[in-house]
Amino acid sequence: MSIRKLPNTSSPEEIAAVMRADGVVCIEGFASPETLNGLQQDLLPLLEQIPAGDDPFFHGEKTRRLSRLFARTDHAVSIALNPLSLETARKILQVEPVKMWFGDQQIESKPDIQIGATQAIQIWPGQGGQPLHRDDAVYLWRHPTYEREARINLMVALTEFTQENGATRVIPGSHKWDDERMPKPDETVPAEMSAGDALMWLGSTYHGGGENTSNGPRTGISMPYDLSYLRQEENQYLSVPIEKVRGFTEEFQRLLGWARGETYVGFIEIDGRIVDPLELLKREDFKEVGLIP
Repeated sequence: MSIRKLPNTSSPEEIAAVMRADGVVCIEGFASPETLNGLQQDLLPLLEQIPAGDDPFFHGEKTRRLSRLFARTDHAVSIALNPLSLETARKILQVEPVKMWFGDQQIESKPDIQIGATQAIQIWPGQGGQPLHRDDAVYLWRHPTYEREARINLMVALTEFTQENGATRVIPGSHKWDDERMPKPDETVPAEMSAGDALMWLGSTYHGGGENTSNGPRTGISMPYDLSYLRQEENQYLSVPIEKVRGFTEEFQRLLGWARGETYVGFIEIDGRIVDPLELLKREDFKEVGLIP
């Protein structure tokens, strides 16, 4: 089974349909030339300055990883707000409202979504294949997922992804497996992409970074969307300077977690009032509240 590719003129509905069927999809021309160039200029020099990892099992001894992307480049915001990924994530993660009783009233509520983590990943020659895994393992999610997914992951290629240079390897259809079936390398297919293309997959889909047998690195950025009532994998409150957060749009502030969900998850109390964290961002004396250093 191959990874289906869709043009960037596809609708979120079309992208979501392929993801529900296959667990993965490639979107050609996802990032604009301006965004792609900006990410390359901002992130590639930083990756040159950091050492490779020291984990031979998962993170890799010849793989460089750089997080806190929203603090390091404004172009990462353009990726997060791209309707092709954001609206597709909404259609999958917010697919079914939950019905609940409050006394004699039955209400419906849909979960909010948030950015779970950011990471530029650069696989260098000599790096072996990453163990096949599911990204929702961080939340101890069980499978098959009868009700809803926990995560939609996005990988944007900053350089060409080929089978030789370590393109992400995916097992299409594995989102339908139970937790007893073991993934095998010979079941994977490489997600070969041009720079600017993007790979999207469900948190329940088995995948892993590929082995790099080429003579150069391959680089991409990973940025999952998660259900907002789950803890963010990367702590965005400490990763992004508060003054930078204040300059973001309210839509993006909410995606970073600076919001109270429909079910009050994430609230703060100020002067005896239960309020949305967004109210804190608007206060000139927010440092005196004692919640943010």
